[in-house]
Amino acid sequence: MIRPICRMGHPVLRKKAQIVTQDFLLSDDFSQLVEDLKDSMKHYGGIGIAAPQIGVDLQVAIIELQGVNRYGEVLDLPLQLFINPELHPMTEETQGFWEGCLSVPGLRGYVERPSAVRVVYQDQKGTPVELEAQGFLATVLQHELDHLQGVLYVDRIKDPRLLAFQEEFEQFIKERTIE
Repeated sequence: MIRPICRMGHPVLRKKAQIVTQDFLLSDDFSQLVEDLKDSMKHYGGIGIAAPQIGVDLQVAIIELQGVNRYGEVLDLPLQLFINPELHPMTEETQGFWEGCLSVPGLRGYVERPSAVRVVYQDQKGTPVELEAQGFLATVLQHELDHLQGVLYVDRIKDPRLLAFQEEFEQFIKERTIE
């Protein structure tokens, strides 16, 4: 079922999400939540979505990255479910990308984040899994998992001049490099 997206200002986006219990993980309600996340992400055109974005206060996110992104990176992450994730930066080196968000529609902002991360999480059976990522995937992971901590990408913009409406980003900024 497609659920409405909670936008910036909704209180669920500003609190740390609750841990998914083993009992809930094995329930039909959890399976329905996963389907709702998939349906909503596809419907709204996202590459990732977190449960708080559809009003659910649980530590669950999904990401799907396949093909070549606008930065020329080849991405091959089939639909992946992240339950109760813990994010660990693997370097102090940062990289920056112009980010957008379903919960902050119509805007883009330049955010610098660690360029490599490790995520420890559970899969849909509750099995512990570990994923290391760098480049754009590392940024996407940090962006989506921030939602589970009550953080939006706009909170991480260091220079407010690097926040723009989507139309202006396309017209004036997209082709420029950030120095």
